[in-house]
Amino acid sequence: MPSVRLSFLWGVFAAASSAPGLNAAERLVLVGGGDRPKEAMARFVDWAGGPAGSRILVVSWATGEPKETFESFRDDLAPFKPQAVEPAPPRPLTPAGKAVFLGQLRRATGVFFTGGDQARIMEVLRDVDLMAALRERYRAGVVFGGTSAGAAIMSERMITGEGDFTVIDAAKVEVRPGLGLLPGVIVDQHFIRLQRENRLFGLILAHPEERGLGIDEGAALLVEGGRTAEVVGSSFVMLVDAGTEKDTLALRLLRPGQTFDLPRPR
Repeated sequence: MPSVRLSFLWGVFAAASSAPGLNAAERLVLVGGGDRPKEAMARFVDWAGGPAGSRILVVSWATGEPKETFESFRDDLAPFKPQAVEPAPPRPLTPAGKAVFLGQLRRATGVFFTGGDQARIMEVLRDVDLMAALRERYRAGVVFGGTSAGAAIMSERMITGEGDFTVIDAAKVEVRPGLGLLPGVIVDQHFIRLQRENRLFGLILAHPEERGLGIDEGAALLVEGGRTAEVVGSSFVMLVDAGTEKDTLALRLLRPGQTFDLPRPR
């Protein structure tokens, strides 16, 4: 994508996602990839309304196997007895598919983005109507979740997965605007398992006003109101902040059961 076009899109997406204050109704379930923790799936269904009221919309635009991916996710939710689980229409969305998706979104109490290639999701969300509708439903209290690529899109500054990650250099990490439900935070996934620290370290050094969240496979982060974050699962989350001196970082390894305040301390 040409840099001028990317800069324009960045401005549009960032402006659309900015909102004063924090909304206590906003809730996110971010899975780092691999096995989805039972605690995360249970919380997702509970936040979406529990067995009596949860209507889950599963968005599998990131993968080339949407049917199999949907069925796998539905099976993971089954022990928690959601009232309804349905797949979004596959990409590319036709006008009829877009209308179906918007109708599903209006009825949904939970929206979950499955894994694959995050750039595929954002290609669909170049449609500003879809982007605006998703953000509006999130602000209205619909719980959102994602695993792997589906977690990466929650950043405003989204890591695409392309670049040279053998060095710590933000210029070598390709980013593009994401869905932007976590302003001021850059999410990375499969973090410890695939040794992805270089790309996140480089981005935080280049953008010290933001925080990095490296979520490992088998781990999930549960976020309420854009503020309170809890780690669940079988692995860790790494919190990455710029240090007080140039070219320094502050790292914190968070274990399952730990909670922390998500906004960066001022």
